[in-house]
Parts: sequence; structure tokens; C-alpha cells
Amino acid sequence: MKTLAFSILISAAACFGQQWEFGGAAGGSFLPLLPVSSPAGSASAGFSPGFVAGAFLGQRLNDRISGEVRYTFFDNGLKLTGNGQTATFSGNAHAVYYDVLFKTSRRRESRAQFYLAVGGGMKIYRGTGTEQAYQPLSQFAFLTKTHKVEPMVDFGGGVKFQLAPHLSMRAEIRDYFTPFPKELITPAPGAKIGSFLHDIVPMVAISYEQ
Repeated sequence: MKTLAFSILISAAACFGQQWEFGGAAGGSFLPLLPVSSPAGSASAGFSPGFVAGAFLGQRLNDRISGEVRYTFFDNGLKLTGNGQTATFSGNAHAVYYDVLFKTSRRRESRAQFYLAVGGGMKIYRGTGTEQAYQPLSQFAFLTKTHKVEPMVDFGGGVKFQLAPHLSMRAEIRDYFTPFPKELITPAPGAKIGSFLHDIVPMVAISYEQ
């Protein structure tokens, strides 16, 4: 997955010509748990808070619009909680996507640019733990060692600060929206889990631009 993302970024660089920007970002990932309804009662399922890290390579189309190819790694374990019990399972995810950024001011007008971002791509959810013969709360759902590719839409915004002639810093928040990966957190017979996940991600990024 990381090799694929790196290849996409390098290929994009060859196409972007001289008006380009690349950088790295890191932050936190916060996914609200979804309700699980079952004849056995109710519980909550989803993913624990974790960290994110990634890279991006972009083309500046003009002073107010740019496009970026991005890769982001998410470290979030699977989680199931209810009836005073909690079941957890190691997991992570990889996202490859393209964003368009709309800036509120021209690059030369101010050292700070506010921007909105919207885009889409795919997110690969992975359960990486060791499955056990007995799992707490199995009357609601099962946490599994598998993977699932889901379509993803992301949107958000932030502010970009010019630190030096070619060096910038960003502070931003994104919402990564995907269908719930029920292959990883599989509802028990008769149980139902919500259909969509929102992953709220605040990040800080450093970039170099030409």
C-alpha cells in the first residue's frame, strides 16, 4: 500500500511541472462510535482514537486554487463496548485520495491563507489483531482480522502560514467520510450497526513549494 502511494506521488510530480508543493502532515484521528442494536440489548462499535501521518504532493493551478494527491496512514484500533465490557482489536487504515483546495486570498496578499478542501478516493481498513476463540460482547458483533476497501469523501479547511519564501505550515481539520466496514466489525445475527463513519482529523503540516 505504501509503495502504491509513493508511486502515485512520484508520477504526479512528473506531471505537475514547476508550480508544485510537497510536504508531510501528522495529527489525531477521532471517530465517534456507532450504536449497535440487538435482541441482546445495545452497545457501541467503531474505532478507538489514534494518530495519523501522511504526505501530499500538489499543483498550484493559480493563487487561489490548487490540487493535491495525498496519502494518509491512520492508526485506529477496533472497539466494541457495552454492558460494562469492552472488546478491542488492533487495526489501521490507509487512504489515497485527491483534494482540491480553495483559498480565500491570493498568495502574495498575505502570509496567512485560509482555505477549504474537498476531495475523494479510497480508504483501506485493516484489522491486524489476533482472533480469539472467545470475544467479549460477541452477542453484538465480531472483531475480525481482515481488510476492506471503502470509497471515501473528505472535506474540511484550515489556514496556511508562510514561514519563509518556500516554506509553509498548515493547521487544518478534515472529516473523512466512508461506509462502515462491516467486514472488520461484523454484526452478530440479529444485530444492526450504523452505515457510515465520520473520522474527524486535526492535523499540522509542513510543506515546501516552488
